[in-house]
Amino acid sequence: MGTESTNLEQLVEKIKSLPRERVPVHIAIIMDGNGRWARRRGLPRPEGHRAGVAAVKRVVRFAPDVGVKILTLYAFSTENWKRPRDEVKTIMNLLRDTALGELNELVRNGVRLNVIGRFAGLPMPQRKALSYVMKKTAGGKRLLLNLALNYGGRAEIVDATKKIAEKVKSGEISPKDIDEALFEQHLYTAGIPDPELLIRTSGELRLSNYLLWQTAYTELYFTPVLWPDFDEIEFCKAILDYAGRERRFGGV
Repeated sequence: MGTESTNLEQLVEKIKSLPRERVPVHIAIIMDGNGRWARRRGLPRPEGHRAGVAAVKRVVRFAPDVGVKILTLYAFSTENWKRPRDEVKTIMNLLRDTALGELNELVRNGVRLNVIGRFAGLPMPQRKALSYVMKKTAGGKRLLLNLALNYGGRAEIVDATKKIAEKVKSGEISPKDIDEALFEQHLYTAGIPDPELLIRTSGELRLSNYLLWQTAYTELYFTPVLWPDFDEIEFCKAILDYAGRERRFGGV
């Protein structure tokens, strides 16, 4: 434990010594590997999801300490409804219980909760709990925590297109007014800067329908570490890897 603590302190100091532009303001994470974590330990899948919640708590508490202002976590996709009913029920219950159980700490730590995705498609108990927590944390200034729930990148683009089409139909806007800036205003993430860094755990090398518009120029970081094992040290490693990259945005 002592060595791990020393290593973390050294990594944090290294990050704090970086020029501010080398530290991502917004980090998105695909939290993958809960099921495999449980299976490798001979545990039922729900135990993996519970361990995954502990990893979420670690990252949310730690991110502001190294200058991260926005975290967007892929918590439940539009495709995840296809999973076994008991597993979906476990995830939904964990979502509700964790949001309410962590409310006081979120407020104390200046964390504002936000949900992106098809919110209306979530079960009523989860909608009520999340709406309550979002209202109570609205004043948080230290970290914006976006939970992507019932979220799909293609669904987001379709929903934005429908909103714009309705405005064209009503005469509120003209087709010639449509550009990238206007389109972004109709995404779930309207008003939120794109992530500079996207982390995916568990060794999978794909975006899985996550933030397809927003990650056009995002740096991607893949790690074999399963999400329940992802900790502050792994988070620092991802940031330092990002800091060593040259971002050209199509230039030279």
